[in-house]
Amino acid sequence: MLVSTIGSLLALTFASIASPVTSLAQSAGTPTGPVATAEPGKDVSFTLLPKAIGNPVFNDTDKGAQEAAAELKSGGKYQYVGPDKADIQQQIEFIKSLTTQGVNVIAISANDADAVVPALKDAMAKNTKVVGWDSPPAAGGRNVFIEQVDFDTAGMVMADMALDILGANGGKFAVLSATADAPNQNAWIASLKDTLKQDKYSKLNLVDVVYGNDDADKSYTEAQGLIDKYPDLQLIMAPTTVGIAAAAKAMQDGKMCDKVKVSGLGFPSDMVAYVHNGCAPEFALWSFKDIGYLTYYTGYMLATGAIKGVEGESFHAGRMGDYTIQKDKNGGLFILMGPFSQWDKDNIDAAVGAPEATMAATP
Repeated sequence: MLVSTIGSLLALTFASIASPVTSLAQSAGTPTGPVATAEPGKDVSFTLLPKAIGNPVFNDTDKGAQEAAAELKSGGKYQYVGPDKADIQQQIEFIKSLTTQGVNVIAISANDADAVVPALKDAMAKNTKVVGWDSPPAAGGRNVFIEQVDFDTAGMVMADMALDILGANGGKFAVLSATADAPNQNAWIASLKDTLKQDKYSKLNLVDVVYGNDDADKSYTEAQGLIDKYPDLQLIMAPTTVGIAAAAKAMQDGKMCDKVKVSGLGFPSDMVAYVHNGCAPEFALWSFKDIGYLTYYTGYMLATGAIKGVEGESFHAGRMGDYTIQKDKNGGLFILMGPFSQWDKDNIDAAVGAPEATMAATP
């Protein structure tokens, strides 16, 4: 299986969790000093602001945040709000409205890293804590970012899946991304392009990058367009849960699964049928419920003063354990969650049959 290849290449350790799912553990930052703990029962008004409402993975993030809110017995108002589609300006308007409301925490998955910064800076100036998750605002527009996995390894994970699917002789593949401005997608694609420069991947030919705007219909159309444009295309790599499911459906509907495979980052319940019919032999992701849980814990502790949000600071996040705030190459602060999990025909049924057991993993 590909997972053993990823493990040896990255020289990282696979964590064995209570399921057949294989997970790639990553360092959360080893505490070197005191580990702060949360004091339950504080009134913290917290808003989870995704790129768009309605995406199943963001709904899972909401569930994780609500779990943490209940565990911490917060008396403040919890909200899960956002645009009805991945729209930058709509998201900015939400930020402005939440700032006017005086919420304690805005937790945002940014549609554009830079465009949201002025509004977020204004919120921070009014003592609102900003926690990025999934897709980071630029360093100046957040207190800290919950980095779901090491962005620098995402490209190697995708390259390894492409090589595993296409074989030693390689072939042509294309990327179907979300929006052109999505900072997480762009970072993963940049990592993929860097990885492809290595000799091992010399026969993998990335021919195009297209954007489905995290919209199922547009992603479906873009996948069809790739087939029309590149008749000898063999793989569509979609680092977006909306895109991978739409691309797999397009290949299924077009009876193209024998010719063009689909891989990337997907939600197990969305992908089970496509794994079994051969359209999507393997894919990866992480637990969005865990992202929501850790995001809420982080925002709660910032808002209550349990942590200040500085480099090297460590804290305990309930069932997920201890984390240390780190500094990225751009000077922004982040918390690395991890791990990657990978699914194929050997473990997808277990993932869908018992999502709570198979998708939740601790670093």
